[in-house]
Amino acid sequence: MKRLILSVVLLVAALPNLDAQSVLDDKVQDGIIKKEHIQNRKPIPYTPIREADVMWKRRVWRIIDLREKINLPLYYPLGNDVNGLRSLTNVIYKSVTEEVSLRVYSGAIDDFSQEVTPSEVKKMTEKSYEKVIPSMMDPSIDTTIIVTESFSPNRVKKFLIKEEWFFDRQRSVLDVRILGICPMYEQEDKEKGDQPLFWVYFPEARKEFAKYDVFNRQNPQERRSFDDIFWKRQFSSYIIKEENVYDRSINEYKKGMDALLESNRIKDEIITFEHDLWDF
Repeated sequence: MKRLILSVVLLVAALPNLDAQSVLDDKVQDGIIKKEHIQNRKPIPYTPIREADVMWKRRVWRIIDLREKINLPLYYPLGNDVNGLRSLTNVIYKSVTEEVSLRVYSGAIDDFSQEVTPSEVKKMTEKSYEKVIPSMMDPSIDTTIIVTESFSPNRVKKFLIKEEWFFDRQRSVLDVRILGICPMYEQEDKEKGDQPLFWVYFPEARKEFAKYDVFNRQNPQERRSFDDIFWKRQFSSYIIKEENVYDRSINEYKKGMDALLESNRIKDEIITFEHDLWDF
């Protein structure tokens, strides 16, 4: 009996230590709930389309300026991950260079015919150079070091997207599919404009976009993924080119305000096409 009482006392005394040990072993949760919804999500599959059902289509190229207010959730956070959030640039760049989960194509050609390697992408975005540091003790003695500048996500302020608008007569709807997305890297000489880095095939990238949250300014608990933003067209953009026989962009034949009016004209033609099919 005494042995039984002693065992119970020792067990009760050890319980606080066990609880403390379990707390130390568990990872601290930053929040009241464990966020698992977005991480396990998959993109909504596209509706199958037959060639015979596409009675009309128009291919256009758009620029998404991340500095516009509606596009800021795609731009945040600027640097490393913050509270589990990544910017769109970080998602694409890390998927291409570190996780190697996406294929990448040359930024000079937008038909996805020239595939490039992750090491080639790093050469475009990372720069190494020699820097001479004079000695503090003897000015005549210099020390040469190699400085490596890593990729800076905040220098990507624009994205170029390629998409096709089409009318599906089977469903009787005007629909759109994004074909590719290309980060535009701001060059050191800003007068030279932005440099297209590489193209990513958008239908392939959707599985990565669906796994990451986007900051929601209205309700942070109602998290959306990058795929949701593109699926619901919750971004601002402007057209810079439409498919044409000359294969030229708008800025090659229109300048200033005329270029903006031409961009709006192409957008209005796409929107009004569906309305013109119906008789009210």
